[in-house]
Amino acid sequence: MTKVVITGAYGRMGMTLLRCAEQIPTIDVVGQIDMGQDLRDVIEKADVVVDFSYHETTVRFADICATNKKALIIGTTGHTQAETAELKKLSTRVPMVWTSNYSTGVNTLFWLTRKAAEILGSDFDVEIVEMHHRLKKDAPSGTAKSLAEILASVRKQQLDKVLRHGREGLVGERAAAEIGMHSLRGGDVVGDHTVIFAKTGERLELAHKASSRETFANGALRAAQWIVGKRPGVYDMLHVLGLNEPGETDTKRISRTGSR
Repeated sequence: MTKVVITGAYGRMGMTLLRCAEQIPTIDVVGQIDMGQDLRDVIEKADVVVDFSYHETTVRFADICATNKKALIIGTTGHTQAETAELKKLSTRVPMVWTSNYSTGVNTLFWLTRKAAEILGSDFDVEIVEMHHRLKKDAPSGTAKSLAEILASVRKQQLDKVLRHGREGLVGERAAAEIGMHSLRGGDVVGDHTVIFAKTGERLELAHKASSRETFANGALRAAQWIVGKRPGVYDMLHVLGLNEPGETDTKRISRTGSR
């Protein structure tokens, strides 16, 4: 039985996590933390903390986990450089799963995107299109950023030099090295992501569409069960799913932002 504390428990993802955890007999939610409550009051009961609160509080929760030697699942988004650096430092003391998306399907998309980029090479133009609900505050999504990072890594590019956000006006012909990024917002879309590989005569599209937040919650809870007992360091869902590259170190991939 994995004993879990959920932070951000009264938010949209927190409530979803609680509902999903009730359906998993090997998980026992021993604490629910939200604004005004102290993680230290329940941390001793836990094996792992699942944090879907706010990026401003994740470092504080991570510090409490490190002090008490408890594993941490990071589901918050938009961390600053300073927060990212502090979380990396704390990961030398406890194991963390830190990824931009906890969906099993999305992480399969990550894997497929890497393989497609390796097979197709630089002859194909690449574009990323993502859509989320109208209330989402950040753009592009953390998942879209992770897809762009994968493409740039395979092509041995510096992402900030080749990433292009949308197009407007007389922008000229598309540069071969570009990685296009397009963010759509509207309605109650949970999360759609498409990677397009295009060249003269053919086009390949890899797409994932989430219709429920339960896919993220179930993935995070799967990660929570997996991480207990692992050595300190940063892991991602490809490690949880066994899709990391052979010989890859546990701390090689760190996705800095997320998408909910």
